[in-house]
Amino acid sequence: MTLSPAFLDELRARVTLSSVIAPHVKLTRAGREWKACCPFHNEKTPSFTVNDEKHFYHCFGCGAHGDAIRFLTDNRGLPFMDAVKELAASAGMEVPAADPRSRERAERQATLHDVMAAAQAWFAEQLDSIEGAEARAYCQRRGIGGGAIKRFGIGFAPDRRQGLRKALAAHTDAKLIEGGLLIQVEEKEPYDRFRGRLMIPIRDARGRVIGFGGRILGAGEPKYLNSPETPLFDKGSSLYNLDRASPASRAAKRLIVVEGYMDVIGLDRGGIAEAVAPNGTALTERQLELLWRLDPSPILCLDGDAAGQKAGVRAATRALPLLGPERTLSFVTLPQGQDPDDLVNSGGRDAVEALLRSPEPLVDRLWRHERDSTPLTTPEQRAGLKQRLLDHAAAIPDRSLSQLYRDEWMDRFHALNRRDRPAFTPGGGSQQRRGTWVKGRGFVPPEPPASAEARAIGVSGVDPFTARALAAGLARFPDLVVEEAGILAVLPFADPAAERLKHRLLDQALSGGHLDSAAVAPILADTETDRLLQQALGGFGKGFSFNRIDTEPNQARADLRAVIELLGDRHEIAQGLAEVSARLMDDPQAVAEQHRLLLANQETTKRLADYSASD
Repeated sequence: MTLSPAFLDELRARVTLSSVIAPHVKLTRAGREWKACCPFHNEKTPSFTVNDEKHFYHCFGCGAHGDAIRFLTDNRGLPFMDAVKELAASAGMEVPAADPRSRERAERQATLHDVMAAAQAWFAEQLDSIEGAEARAYCQRRGIGGGAIKRFGIGFAPDRRQGLRKALAAHTDAKLIEGGLLIQVEEKEPYDRFRGRLMIPIRDARGRVIGFGGRILGAGEPKYLNSPETPLFDKGSSLYNLDRASPASRAAKRLIVVEGYMDVIGLDRGGIAEAVAPNGTALTERQLELLWRLDPSPILCLDGDAAGQKAGVRAATRALPLLGPERTLSFVTLPQGQDPDDLVNSGGRDAVEALLRSPEPLVDRLWRHERDSTPLTTPEQRAGLKQRLLDHAAAIPDRSLSQLYRDEWMDRFHALNRRDRPAFTPGGGSQQRRGTWVKGRGFVPPEPPASAEARAIGVSGVDPFTARALAAGLARFPDLVVEEAGILAVLPFADPAAERLKHRLLDQALSGGHLDSAAVAPILADTETDRLLQQALGGFGKGFSFNRIDTEPNQARADLRAVIELLGDRHEIAQGLAEVSARLMDDPQAVAEQHRLLLANQETTKRLADYSASD
């Protein structure tokens, strides 16, 4: 429902802000304001102020700022409407009525909350009964003591079809079915959904029970049985232990996401309370939003097995379209065969903290996954890796962040590729395919390819239009000559003047000289070179983004590097095509290889076109 600004203003005016904050923070009068140590970050000297007249709080240490509603949503993790309702009740105000359907839904939910609370109380009683002996023994084996049982509200569902139904006879079958506690089968009596299971209540941000997770005690499937979707419980929009983890995460300045209920309880045994878990499903977009409300970089603490690693990658890719400068994820991988409970048992809190101290950033996690997912021995496989990385970067909506991810991954990709290529260093020995720099002679180009087809490709090289554009771009960003020397050396420029400029820049770079504006000035002062650059910048090269004045310099440099790399890929594919074509008559499998290379060539050409535009 929508609340009017007038109602919210009146609510803020009626509520004394210090009375809202005082139960959670020790306030000290300081003139017309109150002072305290900030509840949003750890500090020893008070920098948190509360002003009742202006109805806002402010921390000069961490910048936290807001009104009474904001304090309840940020400090206690309440949803906006719940915070408004709580404040309105304390101020004696009526929250404007919603439409009839919304009001009916709210009343139904309020009744269901009573049903779920009654069910949780009954399950807790059964854990202490004779029937609960096996469940108590299970808790003991897992190290779950009485304190944890009480904190998490753990109970037991006896293995009886009508146990809960009879115990909650004061509530109608319809309500128990609506709450997911009974199962209704046509023409049969409703029966208990949870039987013979350890019962773990799932609570909302306000600590109200909205569902249950039931763990089987012996053999059988499913190991965990969760509540179905109900008016209270949407498993993709809630997180287990959110109510307790919210204040704990603010004190600890971190939020940990684990795979299951027992992982949360295990970390709690180790003194780590700031942990949540999805409800038996992969993290959803809605759950990610909940996480980011509490921490800008939640730590996903996942098992080291294949399932845990797959869950991490799935969460990372799902987060990409939601990322921003203050919203990301980080990852910790547990030792193979161990879960958080095992880690606490073997090494206590220190063992967990040792892992949490160095979480893996999202950018590293996705790079490692994509790099290791397939072999990288052929041009097609390397092109596939490159395309997957570019697709991931393109999924990030923030353009600046997307470009940073792209640049980071492309730097790693090119570094990885260069490991398989001969080093391009002055006097570094034979450089048959890459060329070399020889003292007294300068840069010596590579020997021509052996086949006639490859020689034809080498002669045609980079077309004059693109060659002139590249020459102008390299004159603008000469440091890229050093970084991309291995590729530039094997790319013949069809325009003679552009080819000579490239060689002179390579000579300067590979002789150990610096390539900054001052170093290249004498080269660019050459009459022929100057004419080439004026021609390129006057129209020939403006079709490329890196030569247009409306392109931001960092973006232009990144685009120039990308074009050089794409041209290098196309040149490598062309050489592969020449070699495959020579084998077509004798090798039937060469046809399929030729087809793959042709598709790769089309894709590379298409991507090159993205960096240019017709004049």
